[in-house]
Amino acid sequence: MDGFSFSTDVVVRFAETDAQGIAHNAAYLVWLEVARVEYLARYAGGYRRIQEEGYEALTTEAHLRYLKPVYFGDRVTIYARCRDIRGARFRYDYALARDGELVADGWTQHAVVDACTLRPRRFPPWLAQAIAQAEGRG
Repeated sequence: MDGFSFSTDVVVRFAETDAQGIAHNAAYLVWLEVARVEYLARYAGGYRRIQEEGYEALTTEAHLRYLKPVYFGDRVTIYARCRDIRGARFRYDYALARDGELVADGWTQHAVVDACTLRPRRFPPWLAQAIAQAEGRG
């Protein structure tokens, strides 16, 4: 997918489907999280590093647009990019595809907070730099 430097695959599990074998809408949110965690592991030392530095990254909003159903056993490629880093907030955009065909897209909004107090903290410079490099902006 154009504009995305990162992707990961999931295979739709039986537990993620309804009686007709179609992936349940809630499974998509789990797949977005899979992509975020793998993105951070590849480019920024992983989510554990964020936690070790005293931060948490909370999801504050999620939006999904379902375009075509996916089924048990389908391989879905989840494309992700991180952008709009401002203060304590940042956003991921996603495109989900099966065999190169877009089946869903969306975004999630996040906030960086202190791990102990859960109060907002400015986005860590080392993480912003890692993301800028991953996205070809650094």
